[in-house]
Amino acid sequence: MDRPMPSSTRLLLPLYLLACLLALLGLGGLWYGLGKPVQLPDAASPTHKLQCASYTPFDKDQSPYDQPLRLRPARMDADLALLAERFQCIRTYSQTGLEAIPALARKHGLKVMLGAWVNAHPADTEKEIELLIAAANANPDVVSAVIVGNETLLRKEVTGAHLATLIARVKSQVKVPVTYADVWEFWLQHPQVAPAVDFLTIHLLPYWEDDPRGIDEALAHVADVRRVFGTRFAPKDILIGETGWPSEGRQRETAQPSRVNEARFIRGFVAMAESNGWHYNLIEAFDQPWKRANEGAVGGYWGLYDADRQDKGVLEGPVSNLPYWPQWLLASAVLMVLMLMLAGRPATPAAAMLLPLLAAFGAGCLGLWGELMRTHARFAGEWLWAVLLAGLNLLVLAHAVLALARRAGWRERLYAWLQARAGWLLLAAGFAAAVSMLAMVFDPRYRSFPSAALALPALVFAVWPVRARRAEVALLAFIVGAGVAPQLFVEGLENQQAWGWAGVSVLMTAALWRSLRLRPA
Repeated sequence: MDRPMPSSTRLLLPLYLLACLLALLGLGGLWYGLGKPVQLPDAASPTHKLQCASYTPFDKDQSPYDQPLRLRPARMDADLALLAERFQCIRTYSQTGLEAIPALARKHGLKVMLGAWVNAHPADTEKEIELLIAAANANPDVVSAVIVGNETLLRKEVTGAHLATLIARVKSQVKVPVTYADVWEFWLQHPQVAPAVDFLTIHLLPYWEDDPRGIDEALAHVADVRRVFGTRFAPKDILIGETGWPSEGRQRETAQPSRVNEARFIRGFVAMAESNGWHYNLIEAFDQPWKRANEGAVGGYWGLYDADRQDKGVLEGPVSNLPYWPQWLLASAVLMVLMLMLAGRPATPAAAMLLPLLAAFGAGCLGLWGELMRTHARFAGEWLWAVLLAGLNLLVLAHAVLALARRAGWRERLYAWLQARAGWLLLAAGFAAAVSMLAMVFDPRYRSFPSAALALPALVFAVWPVRARRAEVALLAFIVGAGVAPQLFVEGLENQQAWGWAGVSVLMTAALWRSLRLRPA
């Protein structure tokens, strides 16, 4: 007579299938929650053009630091044709290489606010000023104003008195209005500049303020500053020469970049500006990847269109923080299935429930890390760091799922190989967390939070502690744990990304501490 199957064995398959379903639902909820479209009032349409947008002519593989600088006329022509569908004018920042802009603007029915780049090198500035004057006088039907310098006082490259002299020189030789552009505080710090210009061009970027404003406060802050300037410098007009919001990047206090937040800010600002009769210029027309080297990942994502000139949904229609969420969902689901195939049969009913959930958690973390690095990684070194951390996650995840499986043959040999190296995996994760924590405490401004890359190792080693070199583990635990409070202080207690990193760091500290509690073999 056959023996009846134990109840625990009979439960394995239904529990396993239920856990797989829950895991897939969890992955679907994660990616849809990140990418679901949001409906907002439109700011522009083919029948309602906005005033002006900042334009730099670089393709996604170009930078102003390229030597020699070879701008592409066909790119500029296509760009201005696209912008003419939504805007009445463009603003430029330099004359070098942009000699064709006035003619192209005329071709596409655009006005231009021409800029000259003023810096600490007199010869460079002289060349820019001469080209600016010549372009303005040669194209009076297209050039609506000229801008002598951009944030030159912010960069401390010239004095206010010297800048006023340059402005006066240009005013004496052109027939269009002349202005200078800088962050609003620097107009107050250099009062000798305002009398020299025909109108003031102020930059209002709530994300970059010394006291960053979150999206819920940003528009009110812009309105307050504009009101103060309009009163203080009357009767001179005020042009809001740069305002916008980044679509990607690290959070600063309550200011969180995202496509939805960029659309909220731009659409709300346009409605407010046009109801108040303000003159404005949005920053910027297209994402500029080269800016990430100077400003962190966030610097490359202020565009209304991406670097491939694709609409980001900022001005009209539904907008999504993650338009590619179905692809990430598919990739995560495939990775989860591969990990389940690697593990094979779960060892116990508890393992049957845990195995799919752990595989989904690991796949989700790797997907989030991949998406973060897709937009944030800037240099070869950062890409190498990203790949190494992804590899670490795969090894840790493989080790964890095999620990829950009924192993035999090659699975047992693979698990034994990983188990023998588990201490080194813990040290590698702890080292990555310690390096990241030191960076987030002492040099955080342009760095992204690596929470997604270390959440899985922290969780796995906190639940299943492993032995590792005690002196190294103790040092790493001290660095990671001691940095939690300082990084929260630096970032502010309302920074959600900082709290996420703090949570991962606490978990990593617990994992390292539990390793210390194990008796030496």
